[in-house]
Amino acid sequence: MFPMPRTLLVVDDEAAARFALRRAFHNQYEIAEAESVAAARRQIREHAPAVILLDYTMPEEDGMVLLEELAGQPEAPAVIMLTAFGSERIAVEAIKRGAFDYLAKPYDLEELRLVVGRAFEHRAMHQELLDLRERLTGEGQFGGMVGDSAAMREVFRMAERVARTDLPVLILGESGTGKDLLAQEVHARSGRSRARMVALNCAALPETLVESELFGYEKGAFTGAAGARAGKFEQAHGGSLFLDEIGDMTPATQAKILRAAESGTIERLGASQTTRVDVRIIAATNQDLQKAIQEGKFRQDLYYRLAGMVLYLPPLRNRREDIPLLVERFWQDLGRKYKRAGAPFTVEAHRRLAGEEWPGNVRQLRSVVERLFVFTTGGQVTAADVEGALEPVSGLGAVAVEERYFAVADLREARRLFEMEFLTRKLREHGGNVTRTAAAIGIERQSLQEKIRQLGMTRE
Repeated sequence: MFPMPRTLLVVDDEAAARFALRRAFHNQYEIAEAESVAAARRQIREHAPAVILLDYTMPEEDGMVLLEELAGQPEAPAVIMLTAFGSERIAVEAIKRGAFDYLAKPYDLEELRLVVGRAFEHRAMHQELLDLRERLTGEGQFGGMVGDSAAMREVFRMAERVARTDLPVLILGESGTGKDLLAQEVHARSGRSRARMVALNCAALPETLVESELFGYEKGAFTGAAGARAGKFEQAHGGSLFLDEIGDMTPATQAKILRAAESGTIERLGASQTTRVDVRIIAATNQDLQKAIQEGKFRQDLYYRLAGMVLYLPPLRNRREDIPLLVERFWQDLGRKYKRAGAPFTVEAHRRLAGEEWPGNVRQLRSVVERLFVFTTGGQVTAADVEGALEPVSGLGAVAVEERYFAVADLREARRLFEMEFLTRKLREHGGNVTRTAAAIGIERQSLQEKIRQLGMTRE
């Protein structure tokens, strides 16, 4: 942990204004001065100020230019914008673009001292948060993710570093390894965290709907378009766009995403003009994109555009030492969910969990742990309990199917258990073929794939 900087940078083109502010604060902070935005950039590099008093009206470049440059940086100084009297519109715009506060000239000196003091406190708290996150990352925690294995510590370390940049991120890994959680945390630790992270599961939508979901449409663009609608790119403006399972997109849609990413503009279906968007793309897939490129199924130029930083989440079978940590985290979460304490695990139960191959990875593990939490009736969770929970069809030890549903007080949990059992049986009836199973039960293939993912099921 580094000491919090106590430098106040005063940016104003009037020498008299800089002199007055230097006299007002010289006993409290180290003072740096700049007469222009260009000079302020040099002072920021040299002194790393914690707080900036920034005049809006200056020659060549106004203060808003510098504010926008700083807004996307997680460790940026707190900026207090100084505006002319009656410039409320500019002040409100400055707050929207990330300013800590604003004051109108001529300002009251005591009020200015209070605002500057709050800005330093804000930066100190923000730095403490960054330090805490860095320490937890070193201890094997990254937001909602845990892992003490060398592989996961490296993933967390690289994700922490890239989160503070604006690089696009490509997350690779098998289904169920937590790619969506990693994407959420990268966004949460970025300078875009004040805006939304908008997600689109590319595998869950029919190809005919993907373009309208991404780019939106105008009224009358197609049959049924009763009104205009913003697409995911517009919804994510200023934030992040998470494209999950991007390897399932057709080359035609890939080309449109590439064009939007490179130009920073999109065009709604049925529109005659383009719309500028500012988004950071975080993409994820469980597919081998290098192989897909060789087979002509994925565009190489799009891959290079997305792969500003590539993060690979290893499968659970390659980091078995993390399983006890994950089980403990899930057990705590389930205790809060069901408002009761769970039974302790025996050593044999832990060994049985650690010895499983986990083809569904962390998602499958959580599903098994939740079944153990709900249906274990003894004083301990035994290896036999684990054995029963690992089989979702015949299931859960000696508990009969009917008793299993009625033993659950929550309707949603009973429905989830039934859906898991129903789909498992149907998939087995059709040899694990998703297309034939979807046709047999009357739903779209993509909908069935998404349901399998939601339930944490595996197709063995």
